[in-house]
Amino acid sequence: ALPERLDRGIDVLRSWGLDVREGPHARGTHETLAYLAADDAARADDLTRAWCDPEVAAVICARGGYGVQRLVDLLDWESLAAAGPKVLVGFSDVTALHQAFAARLGLSTIHGPVATSLGAGDDESREHLRSMLFEPAVGTSLTPTPATGLVGGRAEGVLVGGNLALLAAEIGSRNSAPAASSIAVLEEIGEEPYRLDRMLTQLLRAGWFDGARGIVVGELTDCGPEHTVRAVVTERLAPLGVPMLWGAPLGHGSRNLAFPLGVPAVLDADEGTLVLREAALV
Repeated sequence: ALPERLDRGIDVLRSWGLDVREGPHARGTHETLAYLAADDAARADDLTRAWCDPEVAAVICARGGYGVQRLVDLLDWESLAAAGPKVLVGFSDVTALHQAFAARLGLSTIHGPVATSLGAGDDESREHLRSMLFEPAVGTSLTPTPATGLVGGRAEGVLVGGNLALLAAEIGSRNSAPAASSIAVLEEIGEEPYRLDRMLTQLLRAGWFDGARGIVVGELTDCGPEHTVRAVVTERLAPLGVPMLWGAPLGHGSRNLAFPLGVPAVLDADEGTLVLREAALV
């Protein structure tokens, strides 16, 4: 169903008045590794060419899955930097790209629906991304329905994070930046509670959470009984003593509201809110 979802996602983007160009391998399949669209060099070249095209203002990833970590060190970073700031949109496996673009280019990026998600997601998530791209505003709420405060308090800091498994897998790489002085956002899908525990423990032991000002837990989809998952998160992260929200509509759930990484926000765990202090794009 992915080709059909990609087609529908492209239709959504075109309905916003965008001229959509597909990467050469967006619909491809690696000849021996079916979970990849093409070999690493070809996929890295596709991304580099798209970013460096002067007619391209944004790169919206086709899908998540797996494969970004294999190509990220093959990108032509000098050419990407020379091309100037543009917009990168995606989530899940794209977390590795978000970290790399922040570390190597100093860019804010948008954690939000990929093209296939736009073809299958809800209207609220689509409209939220459209508004963030075309009508960025100070005060945008990422919690239109209040989330649950696991640890009370108020915190301010830039947003960092993304997919939990990718954040853990990036530890030790040159692109992994800690959450110090930031608000860490976490989401995940299809991981059993003990695996969530393992990944959180890895990040804790590596010092990734040291100095974090707040934590936002988004969708933990298909990760086991909610009470168990919530207990794991609380047991592992509440001792950090920083404000923490649970259940923000960010990630692999039916609602996946886009949010800008690297942009200041205010977390109020008592009110259950997360609000941007600056526009997503400037």
